[in-house]
Amino acid sequence: MNSKFLVSGAIQLEIVTKSIASHSNKLNIGAHSVFLGQVRNDVINRKKVRAIDYSCYQEMADKQFQKIKDMIFNKYNDLTCMHIKHSVGQVKAGEISLFVFVSSGHRIQAFKACEETVNLIKDEVPIWGKELFDDNTYNWKENK
Repeated sequence: MNSKFLVSGAIQLEIVTKSIASHSNKLNIGAHSVFLGQVRNDVINRKKVRAIDYSCYQEMADKQFQKIKDMIFNKYNDLTCMHIKHSVGQVKAGEISLFVFVSSGHRIQAFKACEETVNLIKDEVPIWGKELFDDNTYNWKENK
């Protein structure tokens, strides 16, 4: 997969730690805000979700991720960096499927930019999740 936003399978801890560590020498940063979206083992109609299988049209998703990133940088002028990673493929309950990392000179902009980015991803990026149940049936997930 050749995408700066999409990763195959669960988002590994190394991606998160590498993003954070790469900013320790940037002394103009005063705050980082991190969002980690984890797959829940919801019970839907008495069936337990064991995983979500994410799919997307990569070219369209990449364009939308970049559009969101550009818009957030234009809105919050104190931002210094943003990393976005979203899973495609199967992610088990308890694993991370979305990582958003925002760096800023000040905490308020980092908090707001991170929250808005996550909400825009959920609302606008064409990624679909198929909830896979323990009984090998499935349901298409609705973003909330």
